[in-house]
Amino acid sequence: MDATALQDAYRTFLDAAESVAAAGDAIRTPPPGEWDADQILAHIAIINAATIAAVNSVATGSLTTYDNRIAHDGWTLAHVIELSGGGAGLRDRIRLQGEALCALVGSVTSDAEPATLVPTLLVSKDAVLLDQPVPLRDLITGLSDVELPGHAAQLRALLPAGAG
Repeated sequence: MDATALQDAYRTFLDAAESVAAAGDAIRTPPPGEWDADQILAHIAIINAATIAAVNSVATGSLTTYDNRIAHDGWTLAHVIELSGGGAGLRDRIRLQGEALCALVGSVTSDAEPATLVPTLLVSKDAVLLDQPVPLRDLITGLSDVELPGHAAQLRALLPAGAG
């Protein structure tokens, strides 16, 4: 599999995260019910870990599922923020996870692995978006085409007017 789109999505996401960090206290308060920058980063770190686990399981012939509910849990987000040491640690974690996931994706040489069906449950704001098996390829393209760009936009929305 080609990991170029995924690498680009990580670069764009991390650029947005760095812009928010550089803005410091000037960042906007998120609207009610929305995440702050550290919560967005923690969410992505959890999604990355789940995606890495799914790709690795498929590559080793193990059974796997993909369920993003834990990445929406407030206590878990706070715990990951604490474990990572805050924004800087989260950005480093995401950078390293992105490199690892891109390496795993790039190591896939067969047509069978990306086509492997993975039982998947995706939720957002307490609504089920998807509850069915999807090819592993779709989990990867969903991350590069939807998840990372969407959360990069969410981060950029926190920037002060006229910034980045």
